[in-house]
Amino acid sequence: MLLGEILREGLVKTQLEAQTKTEAIEELVDLLADAHEIPLSLRDHVVGAVMERERSMSTGMEHGVALPHGSSSQIDDIVGALGIAPHGIPFESLDGQPAQLIILLVLPKERFQAHVRTLAGIAHLLGNGEFRKALLAAPDADAVLQLIEREEEGDVFFDLRGGS
Repeated sequence: MLLGEILREGLVKTQLEAQTKTEAIEELVDLLADAHEIPLSLRDHVVGAVMERERSMSTGMEHGVALPHGSSSQIDDIVGALGIAPHGIPFESLDGQPAQLIILLVLPKERFQAHVRTLAGIAHLLGNGEFRKALLAAPDADAVLQLIEREEEGDVFFDLRGGS
């Protein structure tokens, strides 16, 4: 599954207010709840699942990217949200840099392995420096979604389209 198939309007925030990793995760989970991707009653459960994963190993990657994720037996399909923090948020990243692009994913526990390719595809997508710069410069969520869709049209993402 491609990032562009997971995200939609209401699931992208171009000016995260968070100052910490925990606040960023909570803010993105709140987007999921506000967009009805998860029931509000599961908010704390989802935050807990993602934070549990963070405690085992930080999902701060390199080049200002973080990919916090967790799995839950209480959701049926992968859901996600993207936050942009121009000011950067400390995320215990591999290169020590603060995260500016934060993609939160919640995966069905029973099908976690099926979504490992989705995580890898997102990591590959965000490995492109020019694409990261374009996301950071995007004026609004609609522009972010268009950039993602355009970038994922390439052949390298063909195997991830419409699948798990």
